[in-house]
Amino acid sequence: MFKEIYRASKGVPELVVMNSGVVDLTVIGDQPDGVLNICQVGKQVSFPILRFFVTNEIHRPEALRGKHAHKELEQVIFCVSGSFELMFDDGENQQVIIMDTVRRGIRLGPKLWHEMTNFSDGCIMLVVASDEYKESDYIRNYDEFLEYIKTRSV
Repeated sequence: MFKEIYRASKGVPELVVMNSGVVDLTVIGDQPDGVLNICQVGKQVSFPILRFFVTNEIHRPEALRGKHAHKELEQVIFCVSGSFELMFDDGENQQVIIMDTVRRGIRLGPKLWHEMTNFSDGCIMLVVASDEYKESDYIRNYDEFLEYIKTRSV
C-alpha cells in the first residue's frame, strides 16, 4: 500500500489512487477587493452538480469525518477556510493530502474510501456532488468496501 502526504497549496500532487483527480479553480485577482475562485461544470468539474454541502463548526481537531465510500457518486472536496487532512484509498493505494487552499480540490470518483481529520480551528469544507443523497450508494464499513471493489471492476 502506497501512502504519501502532499500539501494542496504546494503544487499539483501526483495522484496514484484510482478514480481520483485534482481540480484547480480559475483564479482571478481583483485586488484590493479580493480574489475570485471559479468552478464551472464542464471545465473544472466534469459532472453535473446536483448537490453541495458545507461542513463547518468542527470543534475538535481529532474529529473523523467521511469514513465511507460511494458506489456511483462522484464528488469534489474543497477546503474553503483553514485546513484538514484528506485520506483516500482505492483498496490498493492510499494517499493523504493536506487540504489548505480553496484553489485546489480533489475529485473522488466512485469506489474510493475517504476520511477527513486533523481539522484546524475555523475549518470549512465544501463538497460538490454528482447526485442527490442516497443511503443505498454508501459503503460505511471498510471490509465491505474491500469486498465490493474486488467483485466490481473500477
